[in-house]
Amino acid sequence: MRIGFIGIGNMGSEMVRHLLAAGHTLTTYARSPRSRERASKLGLSPALTPAEVAATSDVVFTIITAGKDVEEIALGPEGIIHAAHPGLIHVDMSTISPAVTREIAEKLRSCDIAMLDAPVSGGVAAAKTASLTFFVGGDEAIFERVRPLLEVMGEAIFHMGATGTGQVTKLANQICQLANLQGTAEALLFAREQGADVGKVREAVMTGFGASRMLDVLGKKMVERDFTAGIVAALHHKDIGVVVDIAKESGLPMPVTKQVMQQLNALMDSGFGEQDTSSLLLVLERMAGDENSSEVIFIQD
Repeated sequence: MRIGFIGIGNMGSEMVRHLLAAGHTLTTYARSPRSRERASKLGLSPALTPAEVAATSDVVFTIITAGKDVEEIALGPEGIIHAAHPGLIHVDMSTISPAVTREIAEKLRSCDIAMLDAPVSGGVAAAKTASLTFFVGGDEAIFERVRPLLEVMGEAIFHMGATGTGQVTKLANQICQLANLQGTAEALLFAREQGADVGKVREAVMTGFGASRMLDVLGKKMVERDFTAGIVAALHHKDIGVVVDIAKESGLPMPVTKQVMQQLNALMDSGFGEQDTSSLLLVLERMAGDENSSEVIFIQD
């Protein structure tokens, strides 16, 4: 297949690297100077528009920020829809609203373009090692055609059902993840303020029912006070914002998620949006008037 790729950011650039290493030829589009610089380092010369990418591709992958960005890339004046040939497959790996995904897919379908929503989990670390998890929604036959390409970039690949169910699954993943992360921050703050060694507390709790991937991976960052971004906090803020909006529209009671959203709002207001989401600990420390909140490690690319 001829492959197009749009979104050469922290994760996208790693995914492109694996596709190139597997012998694929890519046509890319980069929206920002930084993404164009990444493309150049990978030996790629980006096309001028998303439409140009679509014209020369059988499958176009996108991994960008928000629903409005995906709409612009897919349906905008220079979007995929305007130059795509019948049978093109658009695989969107962004995390956006399921409703927006379905709307985009319906408009593409009217031009005989198939769409899969395939949001990813695992962050930059998993992108680097090609061990991402994909949650995929859309036609199963289309999914099976694209699966070999997903396997180049990830290890766990799930077909979740109809269009939009990939996004639903990713948002459910974010609800679990952020609830655990906020709990981890509160537990470690509590332990330290009560005079315990937080490193030992984390190690002990990891052997029992309180264990979680968040306590394991991001809890370690909290203990070491290393808040260098693995996953940028602003992305989690965006994702949980989508969840809260859907919950409000649907009348769903989600008290824990709403509280986590308030903490993420405080994180963003504190200027930690470009740091790791483990910075939720710093938000709690500031709320408690804790002097430790200034003893952190921030490392920028």
